[in-house]
Amino acid sequence: MTKKVLLITIVLILGFAVNAQKAQRIGYIDMDYILENIPEYTEAQAKINAKGITWQSNIEKQQKEIDGLIAELENEKALLTKDLIAEKEEDIQIKELELKKLQSAYFGTKGDIYFLRQQLVQPIQDLVFNAVQDIAKKRKYDFVLDKSSDLIMLYTNKSFDISDLVINSITRAKKTNEIKSKQDKRKADIEAKKNKVVVPNEALQKKVSDREAKQLELKKKIEEKKAAQIKKREELKKAIEAKRLKRIKEIEDAKAAKLKRAQEIEEQKKEEQ
Repeated sequence: MTKKVLLITIVLILGFAVNAQKAQRIGYIDMDYILENIPEYTEAQAKINAKGITWQSNIEKQQKEIDGLIAELENEKALLTKDLIAEKEEDIQIKELELKKLQSAYFGTKGDIYFLRQQLVQPIQDLVFNAVQDIAKKRKYDFVLDKSSDLIMLYTNKSFDISDLVINSITRAKKTNEIKSKQDKRKADIEAKKNKVVVPNEALQKKVSDREAKQLELKKKIEEKKAAQIKKREELKKAIEAKRLKRIKEIEDAKAAKLKRAQEIEEQKKEEQ
């Protein structure tokens, strides 16, 4: 309803403007159609979708791990002490909190998917906007509306659709930029050859060696950190398993003591008879 009121208001304003002043030139575009015909936009969307699938897979993997821990706890509850149950429940809560943080980091308001879209799609949208501005100025349009937006357009005359003009403008600009880039690169290559400085082999080798050393050092740190995490996890598993075995032994000892006591009572009854 609000959209219709807005459309009626715009039509009335334009109508009054036409009657009071000169005839207004109005054009429109179909943003969805334009973007679909820009290869860079299709590639950007494919990259965003691929990243989204990868991130969603990571989330589902962690959720499956949490579900497994919950099921395992339910199966072992009867054999565990209260402290051990509380400890496992705390571990599960920590993992659930980490999962929520990961979901927010990936798909939150300011998450990775948002910044990736800004990085890949925003430049293309700006390109379209600039092309529309340029065409509107050259052809003296007073208004350019977007058919694919929330604004409801009850009727459109195809002759006022400048979407193809926008696509052609972007294509021409792209080709011009490509030619200019090639020319600039050719000039830069020529200048580089003229001013080329021969780097001594020893200095070059030293740079390569330093870079490789830094890479090895970083790799070593990562492996050490990973090993420490694995060790900590193994120690925690061993501690939990030790507690579980201790509890099982306590239960078995209690059963054995109870059985022995029952046998002693039975033997005592026989002796009294």
